[in-house]
Amino acid sequence: QIQLSESGGGLMQAGGSLRISCAASGRTFSNYVMAWFRQAPGKEREFVAAISRDGIDTSYTDSVKGRFTISRDNAKDTVYLHMNALKPGDTAAYYCAARLGISVLSSPSAYNSWGQGTQVTVSS
Repeated sequence: QIQLSESGGGLMQAGGSLRISCAASGRTFSNYVMAWFRQAPGKEREFVAAISRDGIDTSYTDSVKGRFTISRDNAKDTVYLHMNALKPGDTAAYYCAARLGISVLSSPSAYNSWGQGTQVTVSS
């Protein structure tokens, strides 16, 4: 099974920018569709963004469109989430996830490998 490890979270002010990363190991990274989810205290885990195996196709939840960008570097076995114009509502633990297959999906149940998460806190 592919192992995932997130990094780069922190405390940010509203309007700021942050890039979080997810490093993969143990399997061929380019075989996996990758995604970012987030979970705030007391809320369900929600889809943020996903990217196809070759990095060409992406998908975003409406609340982050135009502010967040997902990207991947298959040579470095790493997926990134670039976050701009951060809002307090973006505060959550951010998790990367991987799934074998072709389709870029938004349901957590479609992903069978998860990282431990990295906390992003945005103050107003």
